[in-house]
Amino acid sequence: MTRRAFADVSVGDALPETTVHITRATLVQYAGASLDRNPIHWDERFAQSVGLPDVIAHGMFTMGAAATTVEDWAGDAGAVVELGTRFTKPVVVSYDEGADVVYGGKVTALDEQTRQATLEVSATCGEDKVLGRCTARVQLA
Repeated sequence: MTRRAFADVSVGDALPETTVHITRATLVQYAGASLDRNPIHWDERFAQSVGLPDVIAHGMFTMGAAATTVEDWAGDAGAVVELGTRFTKPVVVSYDEGADVVYGGKVTALDEQTRQATLEVSATCGEDKVLGRCTARVQLA
């Protein structure tokens, strides 16, 4: 892919919306890859025994999908200089339906000197905002 050019970006530009469908299988695969095998991410009975409504997605999976949205917009994974967020609500993943997290965002600032864009990234599951204060800095070409 080609890194997005500074001249082609304006404050207010929107990131395309991306929906990530999460299933229990997704969580088991992520648990294996990340070595985060906490049973709240795969065992419904255990998750409910600690007060959760059901199994929840790994926070780092949710954040990683936000990073992928930024990488896709930037055109180069190496262009993402910084990404940070706060986890505001868990993503509840039901056995039958899974969960859909919708990612998007917009360009909030451009720095001509560094040729970097600051992005505000959104992540929602149903009516719930699952990431808060999610921002990224991207190095543009």
